[in-house]
Amino acid sequence: MRLAVINEISAADRNADILKALDGRGYEVLNLGNQHSGEQPELLYIHTGLMSALLLHLKAVDFVIGGCGTGLGYLNSVLQYPGIFCGHLLNPLDAWLYARINAGNCVSLALNQGYGWAGEINLRLIFDNLFSKETGSGYPPGRAEPQRLGRIQLAEVSSITHRPMTEILTSLPRDVTYRALSFPIFQPILEDALEADPQMRAAVHKILS
Repeated sequence: MRLAVINEISAADRNADILKALDGRGYEVLNLGNQHSGEQPELLYIHTGLMSALLLHLKAVDFVIGGCGTGLGYLNSVLQYPGIFCGHLLNPLDAWLYARINAGNCVSLALNQGYGWAGEINLRLIFDNLFSKETGSGYPPGRAEPQRLGRIQLAEVSSITHRPMTEILTSLPRDVTYRALSFPIFQPILEDALEADPQMRAAVHKILS
């Protein structure tokens, strides 16, 4: 599985903790957001939400780990886009339930609020429960089939209630899109993924020109 970690600036100093908690799990991890406080340009959750949605839409990654101070800003940002199913995880039980019931493609972490003593241990335990062989298995077991159908129906709802991704991208304010699309460590991954989508590639290059 290929994961992207996309921190906004307010939670950049937690980036190393996230990477450490993911280490040794056998996943390919792309570290694509702000990685330390004071880094320029600063990414806000409005930017990291767009970056996450683009990578998932283009199938450049299988899963995105994002967040912000409370996790709520990023959650609301990324959920504006089609095909995004994001969980707000505060503790390992949230992760355990989200993996089994919702089985989405993105999570938002609270990386400042409540992030105190042993915060890095909480992250590790969250990931222990999030990346499970029982993803999508349902809980309780008797609810597995309705939950599976619910995930399918939610994907259908998302496709109906959102505009096409290219149309969204070209309609957004340039001060949102340019900072996100031109972020130095993000841009090469995006460019590789755009090779399979000429229409999206043209839209991105127009913004960056």
